[in-house]
Amino acid sequence: MKSETPDPTHLQKLLTRCQQQEPKALKVLYKATSSHLFAVLLRILRNESHAEDCLQQVYLKIWNSAGQYNPEIARPMTWMNTIARNQALDWLRRHKNDQFNDSDEVLVQQADHASQTDHLAQQWQDSGHVHRCLKELKEAQRQCIELAYFEGYSHQELSERLDQPLGTVKTWIRRGLERLKTCLSPIM
Repeated sequence: MKSETPDPTHLQKLLTRCQQQEPKALKVLYKATSSHLFAVLLRILRNESHAEDCLQQVYLKIWNSAGQYNPEIARPMTWMNTIARNQALDWLRRHKNDQFNDSDEVLVQQADHASQTDHLAQQWQDSGHVHRCLKELKEAQRQCIELAYFEGYSHQELSERLDQPLGTVKTWIRRGLERLKTCLSPIM
């Protein structure tokens, strides 16, 4: 079962303190968010050791980029999830020929899935237009997309959390993404 997402206001304050180079703030931020970000990395990398290594890189990037966080554009966990997801994909690209991948198929699947996700996450951070488009979705579609792409939930976890059949959750996400694509097409 998934733990609750930490309080966004608290995370925002921690990010501000990280921007001011307060090491204690990073420690508290790590304790509050590392299990969630580790789960995101593990889903992408499919290797615990590599996810742990990548997690260190994620927090270095958070520490060094805290000044770029803008609370008017994205929630703290959304911003950190995007950093984690991008870091994991970079890791996969750099290590695509290493033995920890059974084949390049893992990279191809993740890249295909993530290219859509990365683009959507980047749009989320760069434009208020995405917020308006998300508000146009049916509640179930919006909730599933936000939880899956910005909070790191798998389809199975969404099915369990929402007490809905897996096929229904997948349909909501697919249809929601189609509607988002249509809504966002003028700015792409």
